[in-house]
Amino acid sequence: MSKTLKIVAIVFMALTAAMNLLGGIGTVCAAFIKQFSIVLGVYDYQWLYQVFMITTIIVGILGIWGTVKLAKGGEKVFRNALIILIVGTLLGGIHYYTSMQIRGAAAPANMKFFTNLLTLIIFLILSIPGIKEKVDFTTGGSSAEKGAGGMAAILAGTLTLSTFYWVTPSHTYQGVNWVELLDISVIALGTSLLLLGIGLFSSLIWEKVQQLSEQYVVDVS
Repeated sequence: MSKTLKIVAIVFMALTAAMNLLGGIGTVCAAFIKQFSIVLGVYDYQWLYQVFMITTIIVGILGIWGTVKLAKGGEKVFRNALIILIVGTLLGGIHYYTSMQIRGAAAPANMKFFTNLLTLIIFLILSIPGIKEKVDFTTGGSSAEKGAGGMAAILAGTLTLSTFYWVTPSHTYQGVNWVELLDISVIALGTSLLLLGIGLFSSLIWEKVQQLSEQYVVDVS
């Protein structure tokens, strides 16, 4: 049960990190493209959306770092992840509220906020005395943790590469798909996460092959 909860935490942390990165990258349109910001009605607030973009990307990068640390284990990895989630949730909430007030709509900022909030709730539950003692994040590096990290990276990569499908409706104006302006960065990020996940799973398979080989040599001798 404890390993399952740990894997769930790692996977959700990775998905949240990916969502923050995508949210930050996706804000480029409103933050720096004049025509798109005028269409959205946020031109006078571009400076604010530039702040949202930069800070959200930073939180996303920290989230990836936090995910890796959770898989590896350490004394302060859980606390650090919790701090990242609190900051991400507050930032996402402010972005969500601001967009609702300025343009009367919050997509896809609302998805970013709710993803951060859901993961934060999961981590807060894991902080409850009685549960906290059963889920040990101070150790890591086992096959389960590596597998969780690989799974999380693959899911995050898939989520990133599928951005063109679920974000397009809110980023299309007069037949122009503004998401296409970010295709290189989104594809690069998604592909990198997929390769990371595949690499982690490949290392697990290689370890198993080596263990079986060593066991075979021992049995034969």
